Amino acid sequence: MPVIKGVVSIVLMTLTTLFWGVPLLVLTFLKVVVPGRRARQWLLDRLCAVALNWIGLNLWWMKRWLKPNVSLDVPDSLSPEQWLLVISNHRSWTDIFILFMAMHRRIPMPRFFLKHRLIWIPIVGLAFWALEFPFMRRFSREQIAKNPKLATIDRESTERVCRQARHAPISIYNFVEGTRFSVAKRDAQQSPYRHLLRPKAGGVAQVLGLLGDQLDGVIDVTISYANPSPTFWGFLCGQEAPITLVARKLEIPDWMHTASYHQQPQHKERFHAWINSLWQEKDALLETLSDHA
Repeated sequence: MPVIKGVVSIVLMTLTTLFWGVPLLVLTFLKVVVPGRRARQWLLDRLCAVALNWIGLNLWWMKRWLKPNVSLDVPDSLSPEQWLLVISNHRSWTDIFILFMAMHRRIPMPRFFLKHRLIWIPIVGLAFWALEFPFMRRFSREQIAKNPKLATIDRESTERVCRQARHAPISIYNFVEGTRFSVAKRDAQQSPYRHLLRPKAGGVAQVLGLLGDQLDGVIDVTISYANPSPTFWGFLCGQEAPITLVARKLEIPDWMHTASYHQQPQHKERFHAWINSLWQEKDALLETLSDHA
């Protein structure tokens, strides 16, 4: 029965998390108390190894137990020794594991832009914090209008990650729509795209501005589901319809290396034009890949 398969999947993921949670907790404690940048960097590298093993073990049982129908089209030129920014559309929590299937050990340990409330997930939230994932609070315009200092919190979180990234290869993942796609959300924001929400350029622009001279490229990922309403539970039950991932590596335009998104309006407009062009191409690709709602 699908429900039993889903329950077994949750048990397997829990056991995997608990198993790798032990070294995670030990290394996190040491990272907090041990002084010195070099020592903390060494511990961060060990934490990345733990996280990669957690990902690998989950992918191992998912491929054998769930046997998902996934088609992956990924460039051959990727390497764990590169600095990369990965941008993707977002439909379901399943997206994260589909990205892992496509990119695991082909590029460096991933850091996702995450909503701040995810830090409270047991063990996993601690891992996000110890691995220095950027947490986004996403304040409303009304909140920022009342307290303009709030506008800098997310930018400062991104800056911390980018400073750390200069010490070792990194892949920074960003679901640039900011939330999972739904028809209701698309209509509410009057998105000009059929299969996508409006992209948010700020985080992408900041990463490119801070690491543009060091980044080896941008990986533009498009994830398509044959099921118009995919869910992570359906995936864990082994019932998800075919999933297609198409990735392409983009060169970073020269003008981005010196652009200032937050300080120069003309650069902000240019970033928006660039990412909107990518989203137009992505929407057209989704149109050909599957029949979404």
